[in-house]
Amino acid sequence: MAYREFDSMQISRRSLLRGGAMLGAGAAFAGVPGAGLFAQGADLRGQWPAVAAMVDSYVDERKVANMVATLGWGQRDPQVIGKGTLAIGQAAPADMDSLYRIYSMTKPITGMAAMMLIDDGKLGLDQPLAEILPAFANMMVQRTYDGSVTDLVPTERPITIRQLLTHTSGLGYNIVQKGPIAQLYTERGIVPGQVSRIPIPGLGRAEAVRGLDNFADRLAEVPLVLQPGSKWSYSVGLDLLGRVIEVASGMAFDGFLKERLFEPAGMTSTWFRVPESETGRFTTNYGIVNSTPLPIDPARASIYLDEPSFPFGGAGLVSSPRDYDRFQRMLLGYGMLDGKRIMGELAVRVGTSNLLPETATTEGTWIEGQGFGAGGRVTEGSFGWGGAAGTVAFVNYDAGLRAAMFTQYMPSEAYPIHAGFPAAVAKDLAAMQGA
Repeated sequence: MAYREFDSMQISRRSLLRGGAMLGAGAAFAGVPGAGLFAQGADLRGQWPAVAAMVDSYVDERKVANMVATLGWGQRDPQVIGKGTLAIGQAAPADMDSLYRIYSMTKPITGMAAMMLIDDGKLGLDQPLAEILPAFANMMVQRTYDGSVTDLVPTERPITIRQLLTHTSGLGYNIVQKGPIAQLYTERGIVPGQVSRIPIPGLGRAEAVRGLDNFADRLAEVPLVLQPGSKWSYSVGLDLLGRVIEVASGMAFDGFLKERLFEPAGMTSTWFRVPESETGRFTTNYGIVNSTPLPIDPARASIYLDEPSFPFGGAGLVSSPRDYDRFQRMLLGYGMLDGKRIMGELAVRVGTSNLLPETATTEGTWIEGQGFGAGGRVTEGSFGWGGAAGTVAFVNYDAGLRAAMFTQYMPSEAYPIHAGFPAAVAKDLAAMQGA
């Protein structure tokens, strides 16, 4: 069966792209009654005071140009707390339909696309990657992590689809690795992400190789940084999955997302390339320098108006709060949205569960002691991840809640939003429980 080893399991419910340093306060979500909790048109700031205070503080102190938070119970329409403008000094307000660079919040979308193909029987969760991409059949591994790129040993086990989904494949990441392997990634154009047309010290990107097929081929030629299945290590695994999805489906990766997910889910404002016609609702991205936001990717001159080298499945999408909330609603509905099935229920349940291989350790990593599913962290009933430019989102199945925060700044660790937003939501939910 496509799910292989998972069939016998019980289904339960940080630097540049360190999205997802969050969700640790999940216990506070348990037992919160969602249905019928709020009256239509009620004062949302009174219902979510900690979230509102966070939004007020960041925007009023001009730390960011805007913040838009979405909070939704079950399949109900989202509640929205927002403030600010598309860019500092501009008049146009940010809202549910503003466009944000979601960076690594692309990963759960790619993860769920892979789960669709697993559900279709075109991929297996524990299927060797080499059955789809033969170039990965005889990979070599650095003997010393981030050490020599010529002192290598053979892999002890094959790379699998599960490992690509959970950052346990042994693949590296040009924004994580150091030394010769990082240089090799850069020289080969294995750099699946973009920031600006302007060269920016510390945030710049080398030019990526063009085409997902060429990206995969070049990636297969460089050594792994860890033995497959041995340790969680943030990687280009979700970007490589874009190529896996192309081969398994027979469709271009971006075309697959559009046909199987975006159009059926009514996600009409999610792209790898922002159409020129939509620049009027595109936000500006800022770099935080000495606590001051400076524009590094202005909306009307954004690199996201250009055709990307290939659709970056790990960090390439621009989306709106409304669209991402629809994706979250679909997850919370176990594949159902507006009475229509977008994904199979089992595919969602598996994808949002802990899929870490039994052989993989998380000790000393960003997710130590937690789980990881199809492109997102799994902890205490929650599934979600964050992005490099300050976005963060999760669904919590125990509470029947979906929540997301959108703003634009880099690097993500300049402000503690990835951890601060879930903590604010948890604080408000705890107050609701005590009311």
